[in-house]
Amino acid sequence: MSDSWSPYSRRGWASLGRVAQQLIMARFLRSVAQGALAVDFTLYLKVRGWSASEVGLLLMAGGLSGAGLSLLVGVISDRVGRRVFLLIYEVGLIIGTGLIVFDPRVWILVLAAALFGFGRGANGSSGPFAPAEQAWLAQSIPAKRRGNTFSFNAGLQFWGMGIGSLLAAILPHMLPGVRGAQAYLPLFWLNLLMAIVNLIQIASLKETKPAAQAPTTPPQAAPDASRGREPTVVQRENRALTLLVVVNMVNSLGVGLVAPLLPYWFNLKFGVGPTEIGPVYALTFFLTGVSSLIVGRVSEKVGLIRSIVVPRLLGVVLLVAIPFMPAFFWAAILYVVRSMVNRSSMGARQAFSMGLVRDQRRGLASSLNAVSWGLAASIGPAVGGWIIGMGSLALPFIAAACLQLGYVVLFPTVMGRYDTSRPAADRA
Repeated sequence: MSDSWSPYSRRGWASLGRVAQQLIMARFLRSVAQGALAVDFTLYLKVRGWSASEVGLLLMAGGLSGAGLSLLVGVISDRVGRRVFLLIYEVGLIIGTGLIVFDPRVWILVLAAALFGFGRGANGSSGPFAPAEQAWLAQSIPAKRRGNTFSFNAGLQFWGMGIGSLLAAILPHMLPGVRGAQAYLPLFWLNLLMAIVNLIQIASLKETKPAAQAPTTPPQAAPDASRGREPTVVQRENRALTLLVVVNMVNSLGVGLVAPLLPYWFNLKFGVGPTEIGPVYALTFFLTGVSSLIVGRVSEKVGLIRSIVVPRLLGVVLLVAIPFMPAFFWAAILYVVRSMVNRSSMGARQAFSMGLVRDQRRGLASSLNAVSWGLAASIGPAVGGWIIGMGSLALPFIAAACLQLGYVVLFPTVMGRYDTSRPAADRA
């Protein structure tokens, strides 16, 4: 691919079109707010007296509700369009965040956190409405440019999360003389502002409904020589999606055991707070953004499968070592490197899942991807919080590493045949 048509260049960015550009920018702004909450939300709950088990259960509730809604949104968006769901999300986020700012009762906090995934570090995702968002973006980008553009999108999200993480170290100190839970309110003000801006952005876009798109046959819908017949496109798509769901659940359970609770864990083990944790998260996201751009380019040469698996294998090794570090500095260094290599494949993974089906089924594909991730990942914080509450600070990391190693083995074994970014001979 010529650099002139890469999203990294001015000409390539312009060639994406207004819909893709504003969807990418909306997610970037959303990621700034989510980056701040990823660091401080569990600390906010801790200040309010929540135990590790209670925090884990709340994060689980957010994952479960998001997973259930994601499947519904993905299926319906393939029929009625995607724009309306993003508008609903932003309006709901404005209302929910506004209620927390002005009337932070426990039931309001629980409901808003469950619906919008506060503290889960969603990298700019629109919560349960992310399948509609991903399908709309994929629809707006030619297939041959999708891997690179999705990695570029992921890179911007990580940079946004990095900016938000820096703000997480600053915002709790913005209100002079204010201590306790009230000091964290500027985080929710930031979330509210970004939601308003994104609502305006998305409302200004026009959408071409998926039904108006001409059906295309994905590359993996080729004749099945082993059976001497050509299966239907739908059958092959369904088989690919089923396998992806199974493999994703192994990975997401491993991620959910540790990642959402990590600020809480850092605080328990080393006694650090937002001022120390925020810059670590910021550095992590900034470097991950750079590595995501690199993976986007590498994926064009080595294929999506290899660009996903190799970084995650290194991530497994680093994950095991983190809980045995003697000081916050060393644990933070390992966390930064591990997150950089592990998360850098996010854009490649999104592009891979979007390439499994035709445009008119991408909402379904994205929703199944989100559900398979959300269901298992939502169980993880509850289990991890329970283990931490029992007094073990190392076991969640070891269990998570074992599950993610399973993903590293399963993904190329089960999904390798569907890597359409590689020549057919290499996929055989």
